[in-house]
Amino acid sequence: MSNARPMSAPICLVENVNGSLRVCKDAIELLSRINEPVVVVSVVGLYRTGKSYLMNRLAGQQSGFALGNTIESKTKGIWMWCVPHPYKGGHTLVLLDTEGLGDVDKGDSKNDGWIFSLAVLLSSTLVYNSRGTIDNNAVENLHYVSELAEQIKIRSPEAADEEEEDAKFVLFFPSFIWVVRDFTLELEIDGKKVTQDEYLEFALQLKKGINKKISDYNLPRQCIRNYFPSRNCFVFPSPASPENMKRLESLQEKDLVADFLEVTGRFCDHIFHKSFVKTLKGGHRVTGKLLGHLVEIYVDTISSGKVPCLDNAVVALANLENQAAVQEALKVYQSGMEKVKNKFPVNVDDISTEHQKFSSLATSEFMKRSFKDEKGEHLIKLVENIDVHYIGLLKENEMASERKCQDLLKNLFSDMNKRLQNGEYSQSGGYDLYCRDRDAIVEKYRREPNKGVSAEAVLNEFLNERGAEANSILYTDTKLTENDRKIQEEKEKNALLEQKCKEGEEKRTESERMMRAEKERQEDQKRQMEEKFNQEMEQRQQEMDRAIESKLKEQAEMLNKGFREKADFLDEEIKNLKKEKEEKSSGGFMKEYLMPIVGAVSEILPSILQYKVMMKGLKRK
Repeated sequence: MSNARPMSAPICLVENVNGSLRVCKDAIELLSRINEPVVVVSVVGLYRTGKSYLMNRLAGQQSGFALGNTIESKTKGIWMWCVPHPYKGGHTLVLLDTEGLGDVDKGDSKNDGWIFSLAVLLSSTLVYNSRGTIDNNAVENLHYVSELAEQIKIRSPEAADEEEEDAKFVLFFPSFIWVVRDFTLELEIDGKKVTQDEYLEFALQLKKGINKKISDYNLPRQCIRNYFPSRNCFVFPSPASPENMKRLESLQEKDLVADFLEVTGRFCDHIFHKSFVKTLKGGHRVTGKLLGHLVEIYVDTISSGKVPCLDNAVVALANLENQAAVQEALKVYQSGMEKVKNKFPVNVDDISTEHQKFSSLATSEFMKRSFKDEKGEHLIKLVENIDVHYIGLLKENEMASERKCQDLLKNLFSDMNKRLQNGEYSQSGGYDLYCRDRDAIVEKYRREPNKGVSAEAVLNEFLNERGAEANSILYTDTKLTENDRKIQEEKEKNALLEQKCKEGEEKRTESERMMRAEKERQEDQKRQMEEKFNQEMEQRQQEMDRAIESKLKEQAEMLNKGFREKADFLDEEIKNLKKEKEEKSSGGFMKEYLMPIVGAVSEILPSILQYKVMMKGLKRK
């Protein structure tokens, strides 16, 4: 697990105290250190059905989750065990063991419903654990699945269409595995051997008819069939003799029934290889840190008496994650530019090239972590923050250049200043000597490397300041005639004008280079936005494809069993999903999504050039 120490034992994630659910901060802190994708497997079921044993085996341990040997339910709330995924490098397997459903000591069955709902909302694979057989009584014990439409909403109440809400559960719900413990029957239907999955499908068959008894019979079965994108079944024989069951946690493998170990191995392999990374609505992969936020959002919603809503949770989560993404990306930019700052003063190519480089890296860092930034608000915030920092660096670089150039000119003119004080330029022919010395120093100044962006501007200001000095020497030189003085005065004016032009050329070249760099930066940001859009779109398409595949499979079975009306209803759902997929995969949707963001980012970029022009103008006034 990235940035987190491996857990040696489970920890409570959600406490259930006196019928109230409460998040455990230690568990959230542990999740916050896991920055890699998580595969989340939850196990639910009636109390005392051996749920915890399977979770210990998935963790690769003999013990961990409390097994208990009495009729009292041992697991309260939801307990979590995070272990490195045994087959997927860079992934963490998060195991959630839930409080046993139907515990008579609790009294409040609504609490069971919320525990079940949380398990569905948090997992990528949901394991339902029961004992004996999958008969009508076993299916009725899973009535919690029929209540999900009341306890989970996809969209906020203002936006939701009640009739199609649960039709889209299949887009976002986990895969479903029914585990049957202590199974003693033969896997046969009407004398014909069947697979474990076929046994489950047989148990979930619908009855024809429209009376209340048949509707009640069909409801939980219909919900399981419609809500979960895939269904599998594993039947386990009893693991040991009745006397050994009391010490199951301490038994060695040699003490367990061989058939039980064989099914356990197949079950664990299925989980390890077929369970996907947990994703949010929209297909964004969940890290441990995001999972912790998700737990807090859902538990807080339930505790406030409201119904958890997938859209609201994703928006809240995206806001948290995108804010963090802005800060992390800004750090990438700032730390990179700090190396450039240490070299100040530098020329405009050096600072703009590094700005472009680290701006691109910062954008890339933001894109990696951000999601559902649909209006580009957080990307724009990042661009604004980067530009504010860049403008500050431009100012510092300019000031460093000015200081260096001023100090250089001061040092170069020190000998000439001594001559001036000694009156060497006040005698006949002094003006010619003054001009030769000054021009030699200017030439030497220009040959000096690494002066930065203000070399010509500082020289222009310096020469203008010394204009009166030169003029005074010109008019006190007795060697010159009046006509000579006028010619030399005109040459001085032309020299200063030429220097002013060089300063203007310096500014123009600087602006052109910055504009070119900013355009390249803008193109890079647009490219990264398109890549991010395509990535998120591909995730949505995969989400849609899985839902459509599940609906088509269900429709084929309904037709095969003669449920024409239900098949027609599914056909309508499939058409709606395909239509939605087609609309969101079109180029028009991409243009509609990206162009406002690109435009908003583009408006920010000229601010740097405007700043440069403004600062230059203020300094020269």
